[in-house]
Amino acid sequence: MSSSGKIKFAIIGAGVIAPLHAGAIRAHPEAELVAVADSVKEKAQKLANEYGVPFVYEHIGQLLEQCEVDAVCVCLPSGLHGEAVIAAAEAGKHVLCEKPLDITLKSMDAMIAACRNHKVKLATVFQKRTTELAIRTRQAVQQGKLGKLVLGDAYLKYYRSPEYYRSADWRGTWEIDGGGALMNQGVHGVDIIRWIMGDVDSVFAYAAPLVRDIEVEDTAVAVVKYRNGAFGVIQGATSVNPGQEPRFEIHGEHGSIVYADSGIKLWKTADGEEPPVIAAAERRAEGSDNPHDISEDGHYMLLDDLIRAIREDREPLISGEEARKSVELILAIYESARTGKEVKLL
Repeated sequence: MSSSGKIKFAIIGAGVIAPLHAGAIRAHPEAELVAVADSVKEKAQKLANEYGVPFVYEHIGQLLEQCEVDAVCVCLPSGLHGEAVIAAAEAGKHVLCEKPLDITLKSMDAMIAACRNHKVKLATVFQKRTTELAIRTRQAVQQGKLGKLVLGDAYLKYYRSPEYYRSADWRGTWEIDGGGALMNQGVHGVDIIRWIMGDVDSVFAYAAPLVRDIEVEDTAVAVVKYRNGAFGVIQGATSVNPGQEPRFEIHGEHGSIVYADSGIKLWKTADGEEPPVIAAAERRAEGSDNPHDISEDGHYMLLDDLIRAIREDREPLISGEEARKSVELILAIYESARTGKEVKLL
């Protein structure tokens, strides 16, 4: 920690999402951003200049060996998360990792084990879980206000242009992106619907690149059976023009809740309660058309939670084990789409 008692952070990866982490760290009274690393040193230097960061590195190993930090934010392409998180854990650094945790079960399990073995915290960014919309919906479901659950649907219809996929050679690849519309953009919504509805028993899916010249899917649809017996649909796309705001529909025997980024569309519960009042600042569509259009609020809240977890020696709000579940579900969807068969989750 710094002499002032602040948690000293470094950012690994200076791409599109890194400024959200940098901004959150700068805004937090108990955090200090002291280093940035990126394999393209000019990108790291640019971010460092914008946020007044003193140390810049080209290699993760150099940063971890030479710079005194307490925690790192991993903002690399998805398939590179594992190596960076494990290296940070072995160096005794706590980790805030961007979504998805990684793109394979093997890598995620190794990341989780490394952080456990070296007694550091592993937190993951799923900022939609911090919204009042998601929290109040989950509370209503858990309190039984909808009765027996029958349907839980997630509609995740984004637009990403051909230029977006050409902007970096890892985008739209199995090896580094780990998938397309579901693994990159839709993973937030997949996480939310599973968080609200509970664990998934099985899926049957179709997925393909219908409009973009990429090897992964730009369009996917899955039929889901939850372990509580309810059914559902997950639709994920980057092929929809214009992009639509993510929408979640939860139906039970005695009530229904439907909400989107712009607010609550339907709130009917067994006890007849009024819909919660959601602050105007929260009622905005994020990233459906523009990947840069993301609020910093969720990142700040999850950064704050990691700081609290470090100081209180507790689990972060979204641990590695919890973040693994959404990727496991997406991988099952991909397997079903490849094989044409229903896939059961373990």
